[in-house]
Amino acid sequence: MAEKIIILDFGSQYTQLIARKVRENNVYCEIHPFNSYTQHDEDVKGVILSGSPFSVRDQNAPVPDLSAIKGKLPILGICYGAQYLSHHYGGKVEASDSREYGRALLTSIDTGNTLLKDIPVNTQVWMSHGDTIVRLPDHYRVIASTGDIEVGAYAAEEEQVYGLQFHPEVYHTTEGTKILGNFLRGVCGCHQDWTPESFIEATVSDLKRRLGSDHVVLGLSGGVDSSVAAMLLHQAIGKQLTCIFVDNGLLRKNEFEDVLHSYKDLGLNVIGVDAKQKFLDDLKGIADPELKRKSIGKNFIEVFEEEAKKLKDIRWLGQGTIYPDVIESVSVNGPSVTIKSHHNVGGLPEKMHLKVVEPLRLLFKDEVRKVGYTLGIGAHILSRHPFPGPGLGIRVLGEVTPEKVTLAQEADHIFITRLKEYGLYNRVWQAGAMLLPVQSVGVMGDERTYEYVVALRAVTATDGMTADWADLPHAFLSRVSNEIINKVRGINRVVYDISSKPPATIEWE
Repeated sequence: MAEKIIILDFGSQYTQLIARKVRENNVYCEIHPFNSYTQHDEDVKGVILSGSPFSVRDQNAPVPDLSAIKGKLPILGICYGAQYLSHHYGGKVEASDSREYGRALLTSIDTGNTLLKDIPVNTQVWMSHGDTIVRLPDHYRVIASTGDIEVGAYAAEEEQVYGLQFHPEVYHTTEGTKILGNFLRGVCGCHQDWTPESFIEATVSDLKRRLGSDHVVLGLSGGVDSSVAAMLLHQAIGKQLTCIFVDNGLLRKNEFEDVLHSYKDLGLNVIGVDAKQKFLDDLKGIADPELKRKSIGKNFIEVFEEEAKKLKDIRWLGQGTIYPDVIESVSVNGPSVTIKSHHNVGGLPEKMHLKVVEPLRLLFKDEVRKVGYTLGIGAHILSRHPFPGPGLGIRVLGEVTPEKVTLAQEADHIFITRLKEYGLYNRVWQAGAMLLPVQSVGVMGDERTYEYVVALRAVTATDGMTADWADLPHAFLSRVSNEIINKVRGINRVVYDISSKPPATIEWE
């Protein structure tokens, strides 16, 4: 990388948003726990200190070692970061009646300051703090205030130290991207040349150097991440890459054939493996969601390993790991509580004595899509909704049988097809049909029925960490419901899930 910004994470829920905003300014950045980054590389152009759930006055508040940074690199403190810089270097921070949460306006701004250049007075910002900076260190000066607090932002230009009491990274701070751009461009001198094209060029060059004449095997899922990872590797090493796409019997209707066809059109060397029977046989009698996930994950590893062993001279396992996965593994708070086990290829590299190559480990999901479009991958792959690794195994609630999978596939196919037909598919982040383990009374003609219930789920989201239920038109839902009930024998009732995440999850299991 030619240049980068380091973000020190103090445990804020917004830290990833800071990184996204920095990258929207075409500057590469990395997130590091506050206590793991004490020396900087020559290509680091500046450092951002994140917010935190702690108060700087707490006894166990996080304390970074900035001795190798302060005075040598530009620093921008955000919320906790701003309070820490003031508190630790001679200022004073107190709990105050002037606390601010939510929207506020910058009623006075020093627009002559580089950080706030071209930011208009009365700009809306987002506050989220219980403490207030009541005195700044010597040589620091106020550069913005709100109606309630004097120190909305400050600067010590001779040290290249800046602090924002508000959060520029969140949507509600209307000029947040511009303020961060002023720091990146005006203070740090970044060239803003982090683009999909530059990423592809650098990554392909690095892959060629690392892999040489070695062969790589990669498990395709039909999703965005594995597809883009495969295309980057294909550009670098061509036929030295072999992809394996496993039909676990839990895919969407016609998905195995459709996805294989798409990959052939991209020129990828793909082996399709029909393992439906193995997966479905092993799911008999299992109703617990975690046990289902473990069964599906175990079988995937076994099938993948069996197919990979048929290949010659494989040295590397390709994976579609993306940056949020990397951040989570080194989180300042440690790995988050397990909500559900993930379907991946854990254990395979060691078992098969393979090295791991992860071409996307620097990218967020939206960046993966941009790189995919630049590589020429079609929207039919890149605009696809996320689909869980265990597939319909966790959308058929309770025990999974071939008959129930077929019901779920048919209902899901109608739902997704109509979303596309009505122009709603791209307004929704993820959608699917959940077959419930209950039956209800219905009437068809003069006959009484006792059949399954399907719950339709559609959500809007940015990255899936939080999600709102999609407010789909009633006429659309009515048509989909009628079509499912009329065409899918075995289903006589359709309901729509209007739960948001949190407290609900997107999938039902």
